Amino acid sequence: MTGIITKAIGGLYTVDASDGIYECNARGVFRKKKISPMCGDRVNFKAAGEGFVIEEILPRSSELIRPPLANLDLLVFVSSTVEPRPNTLLLDKFIAIAEFKGIRPVVVFTKVDKQSGAELAEIYRSAGIDVFECDNVTGEGSAEVKAMLQGKLSAFTGNTGVGKSSLLNNMFPELELATGEISKKLGRGRHTTRHVQLYKLEGGGYIADTPGFSSFDTNRYDIIFKEKLAGCFVEFADYTDKCRFPDCSHTKEKGCAVIEAVKAGEIPQSRFDSYVQMYEEAKQLKEWEYKND
Repeated sequence: MTGIITKAIGGLYTVDASDGIYECNARGVFRKKKISPMCGDRVNFKAAGEGFVIEEILPRSSELIRPPLANLDLLVFVSSTVEPRPNTLLLDKFIAIAEFKGIRPVVVFTKVDKQSGAELAEIYRSAGIDVFECDNVTGEGSAEVKAMLQGKLSAFTGNTGVGKSSLLNNMFPELELATGEISKKLGRGRHTTRHVQLYKLEGGGYIADTPGFSSFDTNRYDIIFKEKLAGCFVEFADYTDKCRFPDCSHTKEKGCAVIEAVKAGEIPQSRFDSYVQMYEEAKQLKEWEYKND
């Protein structure tokens, strides 16, 4: 039988299959190979004794280590237009990691009833990123986000207070209890036991409840070395091979086509500023320290 892992706690895995929900153990061979089944994994399993056992983990299309999530289609970053003010550097780090991991980044600006998100939205739309503007008071805009989630495995992240729970409640009123629980989990101390769980959507697809994923401390999740960073800014792609020097870092060199594009208004200044700051941080990383991670 084949299904998707929706919960993983203490070596016990909840698998959603076409004919029902199964509680499964995993074969010891995974431990020997240093592979851990995780939420989002598509697995083959079978009856074994009085229970069920996972026999095979099917190839993953994407993988996040913290929180442990496989086969994520969409990573949705929720940011308010005001209170708290949007942090474009954090948003750009999130987008870069999504691009690096092969996950489609999506940006949702909330609280547009208090301040328009049009200017911010245009920055990211110009980079080819899906952007939505939602009024969580009236629910306007949430239907468009909901339509995008159908049939997909999605995770939501964003700092506390940006309106994630309100957005989810507008889209999926039946998840009201679940999103309330999410809010409580996110407010607990950092030493509380945390686990990822997938909620199945009526129209197909899943939403990942990822406790501790609200303040996106990017260095804890995935490391992008400086040589790979420009490739994570999709709007740079038309310019990076037109620079004077083949090893251009796109930060300060003469003859850099990326810098010229910024000056010409073809690449937003805020995106370029984020790239330069992230590049400077990446320069401090020693690749050999991470090669075995």
